[in-house]
Amino acid sequence: MHLLSSRFFGLLAVGLLAAGSIQAQDSGRSTPARAASSSAPEPSSSPARAAQAPLRSTAVPAAPSDEQSYRKEFVFGINFNNQGGLLGGASVRSSHVLDDRFLRFWSIEGVMLKNGKEVRFTSVVGGTYIDRKTNYAFVLRPSVGLQRILFRKAADAGVQVNALLSVGPSIGLLMPYYISYDRTATKTRVINVQTDDIVNEQYDPYKHTDSGAILDHGPLFSGIGQTQVVPGFHLRGGLSFEYGRYRDAVTGLEVGFLVEGFTKRMVILSPGTLSDTDALNHKFFPSVYLTLYFGHRS
Repeated sequence: MHLLSSRFFGLLAVGLLAAGSIQAQDSGRSTPARAASSSAPEPSSSPARAAQAPLRSTAVPAAPSDEQSYRKEFVFGINFNNQGGLLGGASVRSSHVLDDRFLRFWSIEGVMLKNGKEVRFTSVVGGTYIDRKTNYAFVLRPSVGLQRILFRKAADAGVQVNALLSVGPSIGLLMPYYISYDRTATKTRVINVQTDDIVNEQYDPYKHTDSGAILDHGPLFSGIGQTQVVPGFHLRGGLSFEYGRYRDAVTGLEVGFLVEGFTKRMVILSPGTLSDTDALNHKFFPSVYLTLYFGHRS
């Protein structure tokens, strides 16, 4: 009995040892397979990840266009208007580019104002003068404004259309209008330019009553020392048309309207009676104008 029990436990121990060795061998075989499978790349996941990866785009700065290749503009102009006779005056304008559509500018313009009722006469000696004219009228117009490009021309050809609006003070200048007056002829009724008492002085119809003694108009700047300043204001709007073949050159014309007013009447003509002063002379001067201009860009 004792022998059977000893054999039983011995066989049981041998069986347990054998089973343990077999399990150890099985575990050793599965470990490399798992390592190999874990280290192998997953073919199905790599394309998906590549497809899901965001694409990074680098912004490429835009090259400067021909229209933006300049920053400043400077032009000279010759002005014609319905308040200034054949040749109105001259102007300069300097512009600075704000963006691809707008420019800011300052300008100054000098013009002569004339009265629509001026009448020119010829004297007995061949000179000329304007009846009842007592002052020349000049105006300086400094202004600031904006220019908007409506239609852009090509870089080297075509026509560009701009809209302009400006405002500023008006500095009116009344300079005396001089005539050559023969004082002797008012008594003798005979003109002798060699011996007569001839004076150059401001025309005053109340003083120079004898039109036959007026020989000629005096020198333009004879009365510059007696110039009077009359302050005012102006508002201008217009369209300009630029043309030319070169990007750095500016040539064109500007047309528009101008409204101008002064703090008192610009006395250009002296009336025969004081009651006619307001009828002959004005404080407000609306006008239309044409300016031919040329200049350069940089």
